[in-house]
Amino acid sequence: MAESKRDYYEVLGVPKTADEAAIKKAYRALAKKYHPDANPGDAEAERKFKEASEAYSVLSDPEKRKQYDQFGHAAFDGGAGAGPGGFGGFGGFGGFDGADMGDIFGDIFGDIFGSRASRGGSRYQGPMRGANVQTTVRLTFEEAIFGCEKEIEINYKEECSSCHGTGAKAGTSKETCPKCNGKGKIMYTQQTMFGTVQNVQTCPDCGGTGQIIREKCPDCRGTGYITRRKRLKVTIPAGIDDGQSVRMAGAGEPGVNGGERGDLLVTAVVSKHPVFIRKDINIYSTVPISFARAALGGPIIIKTVDGQVEYEVKPGTQTDTRVRLKGKGVPSLRNRSIRGDHYVTLVVQVPERMNEEQRQALQRFDELMTGKISKEEGGHKKRGLFK
Repeated sequence: MAESKRDYYEVLGVPKTADEAAIKKAYRALAKKYHPDANPGDAEAERKFKEASEAYSVLSDPEKRKQYDQFGHAAFDGGAGAGPGGFGGFGGFGGFDGADMGDIFGDIFGDIFGSRASRGGSRYQGPMRGANVQTTVRLTFEEAIFGCEKEIEINYKEECSSCHGTGAKAGTSKETCPKCNGKGKIMYTQQTMFGTVQNVQTCPDCGGTGQIIREKCPDCRGTGYITRRKRLKVTIPAGIDDGQSVRMAGAGEPGVNGGERGDLLVTAVVSKHPVFIRKDINIYSTVPISFARAALGGPIIIKTVDGQVEYEVKPGTQTDTRVRLKGKGVPSLRNRSIRGDHYVTLVVQVPERMNEEQRQALQRFDELMTGKISKEEGGHKKRGLFK
């Protein structure tokens, strides 16, 4: 089977004179490209990953590389040069020891395995920004259109005055976590189909801070903060829509290790209007008009968010005619100089009940329109009202 294997130097794409750093760099690039976790279900990528791993396991080991340079693949197939130090019993990744695997996979695949096993120090102890907090504010339709100022009440974390934010009882202080030695993380090994992998996780004792509190502050119970109800004023911009949020910088959760506070996101809950319907920056409504007004035309009063406006109906207007009131819509959040329009659907009303006089008048109108008026009332026949 040895004859079917590709040359290890060819697999990694390096010359036979390549040093250890070049070999490691080449393998990292290939491993990152073909790792199964980055290529789920791709059998070809998995094959190339195993091939590169096998090549690296040999060429990264000075003794194995020496044997390979002298005997080729036969050195590890039970032939010349094979022995206790050979490749024959490497298991999943060809003889990677724990430290080497931790270095390769901790450094390259931190995002895949959730680890940075080869790196010293701790990223947990640096300043971390506080989390954002969300709340809601109820608005009327008009408040959302024109903007307003609202007062809200939230749970707000303030620094504990007793421990000044340390969480430790007065007269005491935090101590270095003995479980992680102040790093905020612990390392553990995991057996996978590719061999032994070293991963890291947040220290369960200190929560990643690297410090523990032996005696907690009785006022804040070791949190370093006291939660109080706080009233805040929030400015609602004109044109905000239902579900959109206003960001109040620095009004969220406090940061960790000197990190800045998060933000407060105030989400608008806008009430529906009995007359108007909003779509983006436009407003829609329906206005009933009489049959006579539709036929003859004339002024009508239309209600808008700016108040009542007069509109001149054109003679012969049909039902469901839509008219546009320019600039009577919603202000744009992105550009205050832009405002939407108000679209009005005119619906011709048919009277459901009429008295006798109204019925006779409408009957006479119909006869005039159809040319059926009697000679007694109008002399000779008329072809229509406008003839």
